[in-house]
Amino acid sequence: MSLKPESSVDASLHTEQVSCVLTHSDLDVQRIIASVQDGAAGATAVFIGTTRNSFKVTRLEYQAYSALAIKTMAAVVQHAIAGASRSEHHTQNSVQPIIKCSVHHRLGSVPIGEPSIVIAVSSPHRKEAFVACEAILEDVKRTAQIWKREYYAGEDESAGEWKANA
Repeated sequence: MSLKPESSVDASLHTEQVSCVLTHSDLDVQRIIASVQDGAAGATAVFIGTTRNSFKVTRLEYQAYSALAIKTMAAVVQHAIAGASRSEHHTQNSVQPIIKCSVHHRLGSVPIGEPSIVIAVSSPHRKEAFVACEAILEDVKRTAQIWKREYYAGEDESAGEWKANA
């Protein structure tokens, strides 16, 4: 799969509670974590997915249909927030279970050791933050219109295939 360059562009969608970003720039993990901090949050769960050196992988490359992928990412986050608000713990008190969430996914080439996705979720309690963070990761990987290509040492770069980011 080779998307036209204008399809795989930087994009973002922000609300008071949700921030979703697709970018060719390095992901600033500390800034992303800071973006979800809130005085009412007793917990912040963070997932950082990095390119690892396995099976002679030299780098990953990501492409996206950005206009649709950013909306899909935001819908995934909203679904996680809605699910958390229906949790058993939430029905016992009036505290909002997810305060803020930020999902940043890198596009283009991502060298070994660098983050390709960062998800940060703040909540009054740890359980909701952990559950939401994992659910968001799995759903973004399963549904967002983002594709990846693995590059291997010694490989003819024209022989590789784009895969769904699952």
